[in-house]
Parts: sequence; structure tokens; C-alpha cells
Amino acid sequence: MHPEWLWQHPGWPDFTWRNGEVQPLLRNAHERVGLLKGKMSLVADDDEFGLDTLLANIVASSAIESEQVDVYGVRSSLARQLGLTDQQPVAVSAQSEGLANLMRDAVTNWQQPLTKNTLMQWHAWLFQGHDSLLQKVIPGRLRGDAPMQIVSGPLTRPKVHFEAPPRKRIDKELKTFIAWFNQSQQDQTLDPLLRAAVTHLWFVTIHPFEDGNGRITRALTDRALTQADQQGIRLFAMSEAILAHRAEYYKKLEATQKNDLDITSWLVWFCETLIAAIELALAKIERTLTKAKFWAKHSETPLNEAQRKILNRLLDGDFSQGLSATHYQRVTSVSKATATRHLTELLEQQMLEKLPGGGRSTRYRIARH
Repeated sequence: MHPEWLWQHPGWPDFTWRNGEVQPLLRNAHERVGLLKGKMSLVADDDEFGLDTLLANIVASSAIESEQVDVYGVRSSLARQLGLTDQQPVAVSAQSEGLANLMRDAVTNWQQPLTKNTLMQWHAWLFQGHDSLLQKVIPGRLRGDAPMQIVSGPLTRPKVHFEAPPRKRIDKELKTFIAWFNQSQQDQTLDPLLRAAVTHLWFVTIHPFEDGNGRITRALTDRALTQADQQGIRLFAMSEAILAHRAEYYKKLEATQKNDLDITSWLVWFCETLIAAIELALAKIERTLTKAKFWAKHSETPLNEAQRKILNRLLDGDFSQGLSATHYQRVTSVSKATATRHLTELLEQQMLEKLPGGGRSTRYRIARH
């Protein structure tokens, strides 16, 4: 009988891949990583940059599962736990504390060996403060004996997208995975970026928890990537790039689960997404540098709070099609007349310039001079 799922193959988990297809992407990824490391010194003193990268990873990983988080609460928790100054601290919930704990531990304690207790603690943090769940989830516990399937469609004709190994195999599967994860960090024959890709696929296949498997998987991937570049706080958010291609992510995982142990296609997708994540980080660094230069140049320019707010939004990359007077009103909660006056002042101070067009459709951008 032909195995239906990846974990049912006799050779599981001895994955194979075609180096000829993977190596060019790996070289590109390592070049991007090198370029990012070179740029790191430019934002080394910017605590906000590293903090916001970790926050983006938490928010995106939850959003992949259609879960919303208290962004400001998680940010305050992260800042406090990392010993950073939060310019706008807010009251935090148990949920925010748990999510911050999970991300902090994943990327700052990367030198510690992975243990089953680590995974249980991460799961407990993930569901910390959740009083009511659609399905019964015990934080920090492995799933029960019921089959673990991901299905869609009508009850009479359900489509099974994935079925995980039965509960009786989970303890052994975890033991094998954890041993490999710890030993493979020293394996000179395994590229560290490929190790992160294998980590992701292997753990999500085991699917040891009732819920939260995807988010724990991505936290493990973050730890593997942190170990790859040996940086406690990385400057790129893998989950952000996955979220941007969420439908393809699930489609690729499903196809890989229904394939044999040749995981070339998954590795290619992972490397391409990793490169996209690094490109996003490089673009953010450029915006950060542009923002710093802009405010250094205009440090003595008199501005009100609304004008500073809108300029920062523009410098952060918002309003990609240009800022309108209506945008200004909505963001700053001022009247139309006040918005027009503020924009006129920013034009006269040569901080903004008009985009081509005019009249009621006039839009503005940061002055390029």
C-alpha cells in the first residue's frame, strides 16, 4: 500500500533533496544575509528597530492563523523583558506577556539545548490568559488520542488536507526530532538555512499539540535561524514574509505532506520566502536611515504634533500613493481648513512636495532634495 502521508513513508524522517535546484537559492540567501549583517551596524543603536522586528514576527505568526493580538501590549511586554525603553508603555495582559515570553525565549536563549520542557513551556505561554477556546486546549500539554486532521468541505464529503501521526507515536517522534535539532546545530555538512527549513517541515508534520502547532513551528524556525547567524535578536521577520504568501504557504505544506521524502519543492519555497523576508528588512533599514537623516536635517524646524505624526507616517512608508488632505484629516483628527494650512506650511518648509496632478486630487510626499 502506497503511503498517503509524508510521515508514513518507511524512510521517515530521512529527507532528501536535489542540491542542483536548492544551491543557487541558498547562495542568494547567504548573500542577502551577509548584506543584512553589513547593514546591521547602521541600526545597531536603534533599539526600536530590533524591537519592532520581533513584534512584527509575533503579530504575523498569529495573523497566519487568523489570530489577532494586542500589538501595543505585546510591544510593551517585549520592551520590558528585553530591558529596552518603551516610549509609550501601556497596560499589558497575560496574553501579551505570554506571547512576548515565547518570542524572547526563542531568539535570545538560542544557545540553550531544545528540550521537551521548552516546547511545553512555549505552548503554555502561547495560550496564557486564554479563558475560552473554541476547542479544549490544555496549555503546555500534548494533544489527546483523537485523530488530528485538517479538513474542509461538507461533513458528508470532507476533504482531508493533512493528517498527523497518531498520539501513540508523538512521544517517540518528539524525542527523535529534539535529538536531531540539538545535534544538527553542529553538523558541518548541513547548511544552517536548510536546517531551519527542515525544522519547520518536520515539527509541523508531528503536530504534537491540540492547537498552536503552526505558531510553535515558526518559533522553532526563528530559533534555528537565530542559531544560523548567531544573533540574539535578528533583524528580519520570517513570519511576515510567510503571511504575505499565506495561501501559497498552506498549499505548499499540503503538497509536501502528500509527497514522498524528497522535499526539494518545500526547500525551494522556504529559501525564496527567506530571501523575501531579508529584502523586507533591508528596505526597512533604508527607511530607518532616511528617517534619521530627515529629522537631523529638520531638527530646528518648528512643527506641531499633528505635522510630526503625519511626517513620521510618510517616512515609515505609509500612503504609498501619496498623502491627501483627506488622509491628513483622518489621521490627525483636524478640520479640513486646518489640514490644508498644515500641509501648506510643510510645503513652504520644503519638507513635503506635491506629486504630479492637482486640484482636489492633490497628493504629497516627502520632499526629495
